[in-house]
Amino acid sequence: MKRTILAALCVLALSACGDREAEQRAAAQAQAAAQEEAAAALAREYDAAVTGQNWDLARVHGAALLSQYPDSQAAQKMKAGYEEVKAKGETARERRRLEGLWNYSQSPQPKGGTQRSATIYGRNRIDLEGRGETQVQLVFRDHPQWKRSAYLVLQASDFHCKGGCKVKVTADGKPRAMDASRADTNEAIAMFITDHKALWKLLRKSQVVEIEFPVKAGGTRKVSFDTGGLDGSQMPGWD
Repeated sequence: MKRTILAALCVLALSACGDREAEQRAAAQAQAAAQEEAAAALAREYDAAVTGQNWDLARVHGAALLSQYPDSQAAQKMKAGYEEVKAKGETARERRRLEGLWNYSQSPQPKGGTQRSATIYGRNRIDLEGRGETQVQLVFRDHPQWKRSAYLVLQASDFHCKGGCKVKVTADGKPRAMDASRADTNEAIAMFITDHKALWKLLRKSQVVEIEFPVKAGGTRKVSFDTGGLDGSQMPGWD
């Protein structure tokens, strides 16, 4: 009798173990299926971005797919062309960053016409007279009465350029001297670069431009601009 009971208990135990193993296999299969579906959904987003040539978005979806579901069928399928898409996405992101550095404005003038301007801040701050670092701004302006000009603006101190001076403009590593002059006003700390046409052309074909200029505090200072995102359409006729 005892042997019969023991045998029955063993059968029940084995049955229970088998049920748990089956449940675990079913749960694992369900989880794997859910992950494959989630990976497939990300892959569809990736494919749609590639089709629309939205490279930065495609890069993001692809990175998420590889990070979250690296062993999925969708990830394995995507890997073949992802490096090229990733490179295009990084290029698009950098392009957007450069474009965002520029500010454009249009303002009607009291005597008629519209003033247009394109401005950018230097990527490095400079120290003047030991009073802390300050920004330098480069401005291209098209005014209906004052016509076209290009100038630097300081937030503090002053330029050392009354009566005229030279600035060194280095575009993508190639330096050249350009004439400049301090604006004859105290309303703004500005210095005009005389050949605004040449400066504009340099910026339109360069990625980085450095301008070295004399300051009232003594010596010169240098400021660099990431210029590759300048949009010529914002300043009609300048190109």
